[in-house]
Amino acid sequence: MSRYRKLMVFGGAVGLCLLVLFAARGARTQNAPKFKVDADWPKPLPNKWKMGGVTGLAVDKDDNVWVHDRPNDLTDIELEAELTPPIADCCVRPPSMIHIDKDGNVIGSFDPPQGHGMAVDSKGFIYLGNTVSGIGNVRKYDPKSGAMLAELPHTPEMPPGGGGGDAAPSDPRVPGHGSNGPVFGFLPAARPKPTPEQRAAREAATAAFRQKYPPTTPMIVGGIEEVRLDEPAHELYAADNYLGGRVMVFDMDTFQFKRGWGAYGHKLSEITTDDKDRAYVPNGPEPKEFRGHLTLNVSHDGMVYAADRMANRIDVTKKDGTFVKEFVLAPWTGVGGSTGGVMFSPDKQQLFLYISDLTNNHIWFLNREDGKVVGQMGSMGENAGQFYGLHMISVDSKGVIYTGEVFGGERVQKFVPMK
Repeated sequence: MSRYRKLMVFGGAVGLCLLVLFAARGARTQNAPKFKVDADWPKPLPNKWKMGGVTGLAVDKDDNVWVHDRPNDLTDIELEAELTPPIADCCVRPPSMIHIDKDGNVIGSFDPPQGHGMAVDSKGFIYLGNTVSGIGNVRKYDPKSGAMLAELPHTPEMPPGGGGGDAAPSDPRVPGHGSNGPVFGFLPAARPKPTPEQRAAREAATAAFRQKYPPTTPMIVGGIEEVRLDEPAHELYAADNYLGGRVMVFDMDTFQFKRGWGAYGHKLSEITTDDKDRAYVPNGPEPKEFRGHLTLNVSHDGMVYAADRMANRIDVTKKDGTFVKEFVLAPWTGVGGSTGGVMFSPDKQQLFLYISDLTNNHIWFLNREDGKVVGQMGSMGENAGQFYGLHMISVDSKGVIYTGEVFGGERVQKFVPMK
């Protein structure tokens, strides 16, 4: 073969290699999908209901949507239709579980205790984060009767200061009488400053509780932030909020505890009780332990994405807790943090992560492989397609995104993929 021919063959081979390389890189960094809001979904709620803040959202096997809302978020002025006689046309507390079809019609409901986080299995059973008498836990419900069928093991008491939600009243519901509203607990002026004596008593009670229930406690401690199912493995994942958050895995059939871990895959026995290990400021170094409001999801290829909202990060581990990598998202974000709910794009490879951001009111689109931001959707506001307290996110089999809002939003929205 002549020297010229050899050079031509070599050059062609190099060119082919570069073409394959750039094609692969392009596949990894392709543009995020685009969506448009369906402003006609859902239709007006029946029975003069007004939805409270959305704390759970899940799409069932028929691509209908279950909404877990907080009826106790509603205030007096929103409940004037409950009075006898009513003094306004609206409104009435809704059930805490509302079932909405693809066209926006309410097709079912029941009224379990309000709480946080939910999942629906392939048979339609609902796994719901509840708070009952101040105790947080995951309970399994029959969607037709609303009957509670089973619950995870949990401690009989809450950590000092734990309780039933930001707007939950201490008294039973009174017709026409609501709470201080969904934002009240987040306002610094609304939080009374403890005296030195109160602070010391609280610290002593917290230390005693943590000694009684160490990080290795094989049951739910505190409140529930997230519930996810890995049906092929018959496993239920729950994120409680004890010590900033723990990933806890239970058998889906027996509800027996199997394993758990903390930030960076720390074994439960390695999680510290020193709150200095949870300290974090925006743009600062990430804390050793999860800081707070831990949510999660499990990918088809067996990766667990644990979003530590209060620290603006997502830990990626294997299903046994082995740490793989960490993504940091919008690290400047203060107050409520940026990394809320975690969902995946509906393609077989699940190329993208969809992250709901409570504070910046965006849906972030991330490359699942490297965590790079490839797009975002939404902004702060009250128009269709905007968000005011973007809290929950879910995706159906066709790639339709559903969102749920707290604070002043208190609604669900539907976003349809654009061709």
